[in-house]
Amino acid sequence: MKQKCVFFDRDGVVNVSPGPGYVERWEDFHLIPEFVAAARCAAAKGYAVVIATNQRGVARGIMSQKTLDAMHAKLRSALSEQGVELLGIFCCTHERDSCDCRKPLPGLLLQAASEHAIDLTSSWMIGDKETDVAAGRAAGCHTILVSGLPAESEADLTVGTMAELAASLDSILG
Repeated sequence: MKQKCVFFDRDGVVNVSPGPGYVERWEDFHLIPEFVAAARCAAAKGYAVVIATNQRGVARGIMSQKTLDAMHAKLRSALSEQGVELLGIFCCTHERDSCDCRKPLPGLLLQAASEHAIDLTSSWMIGDKETDVAAGRAAGCHTILVSGLPAESEADLTVGTMAELAASLDSILG
């Protein structure tokens, strides 16, 4: 039987966005507490929790794959200490237009679904950019955009902040 999943984008959803740059060191990785609450809620509702993230800084030589992997290992450990177990972290480290996994393409979600028997039509993609929404929709997921900016979106739902998401996710997931 396939499992349902909540996919979370990383920068801006799991951790504070570095703005136009990249989080290059664990010391600069600031976990958003409301993400932890949202992930706990998803797990309590029977959803697997997966992070799906574009990390082009590796392709650009700004950080190494080893550094990124170490950062994600520390993230997993920090989340585990707070009672959140990730099913996986799926990363696109490629340049734009050179792969099928870079959001807005659905490759990361499709890979996770293939590896972990995820039912994408019963799953959600949560992100802070329209590229996250597009990837989720292309994979067949429901979508939530977390954005304080008033904008047109293809997302199924829009919330203003991670705090608003954490407060409403229980009712959204049923």
